[in-house]
Amino acid sequence: MGKSHLVGLITDTHDNKHAVEKAMRLFNARDVGLVLHGGDYIAPFNARWMGDLTVPFVGVFGNNDGEKFGLRALFEDLGPIHRPPYVHEWEGKRILMLHEPDEVDALANSGAYDVIFYGHTHEIDVRRGDTLVINPGEACGWTTGRETVGILDLNAMDVEIVAL
Repeated sequence: MGKSHLVGLITDTHDNKHAVEKAMRLFNARDVGLVLHGGDYIAPFNARWMGDLTVPFVGVFGNNDGEKFGLRALFEDLGPIHRPPYVHEWEGKRILMLHEPDEVDALANSGAYDVIFYGHTHEIDVRRGDTLVINPGEACGWTTGRETVGILDLNAMDVEIVAL
């Protein structure tokens, strides 16, 4: 069932089948206890590529996720997809899930969350402070040429950015 204190973080998959499959293999191999998706799946059929995932899944929609009904329907067996902002509580930690970064600084300074996880920019952003702010970069690799995800350790309150 995975190490519950380890959380796989993925965002901006943008229909890159091979990257999604690599990420799911990595998350299973690293024995994470939960996978969070920060949005921009694009097409509902992405759920098929995540089908080998063996742990709970929670996601939020991104700005490019127009087919919300289809995404929710096909992801139903994996887990819910919410409209951001969404707070997911796991292992006693409050994780705020966003897609766009507009209010990240103010939200981090509020002290209301242990972790803020977002996407949209396709750029890696890790800020360690009272609130851990994480954008693991883009899983798709379309804009930066780097396919990356994160492994969040809730015991250490740190994240490892992993190239796929």
